[in-house]
Amino acid sequence: MYSFDTLKKEIDAVKEWLIHELATVRTGLASVAILDSVQVEVYGLLTPLNQIANIGIEDAKTIRITPWDKSQCGTIEKALVAANLGMSVVGDSDGVRVIFPDMTTERRVEMAKIADTKLEDARIRLRKVREDVWSDIQKQEKDGDLTEDDKFRAKEDMQKIVDESNAQLETLAKKKHEELMS
Repeated sequence: MYSFDTLKKEIDAVKEWLIHELATVRTGLASVAILDSVQVEVYGLLTPLNQIANIGIEDAKTIRITPWDKSQCGTIEKALVAANLGMSVVGDSDGVRVIFPDMTTERRVEMAKIADTKLEDARIRLRKVREDVWSDIQKQEKDGDLTEDDKFRAKEDMQKIVDESNAQLETLAKKKHEELMS
């Protein structure tokens, strides 16, 4: 019989990727994941924001960024403005506040489309993984490691695993849509 361990690991990686990507889609509530892509120039090097400051949620619509080196407040503020995340950035002597504006219906629909795009990207990754496994199954049959019946049984088992995974990806995207539209 064919071992689907590699397929399952790849599927888990696709799910984790989608979860991370959906976390970066803004819902109107404060989420530190949206700051993952922000790079700050510190001492001539671009550094991820989370490596130079504490980042925490102050309330439902506000993130508080407290740099370890208070002299970096202005640099962090500039980096956040340059990142153009669609949020208000307010600096003070202790750090920076990122304030999420209320979401309009138009913006919610736009974010839902972005979530759909992320889901489609995950589906494409899953199809590629499925194609790789199917090629491996065919190769094993060609090499004599699997019989023709085993090959088709493995194909059916593979498709069941992929279908279940697609359903899980759909559930993740549906949950994000509900967050966006509420």
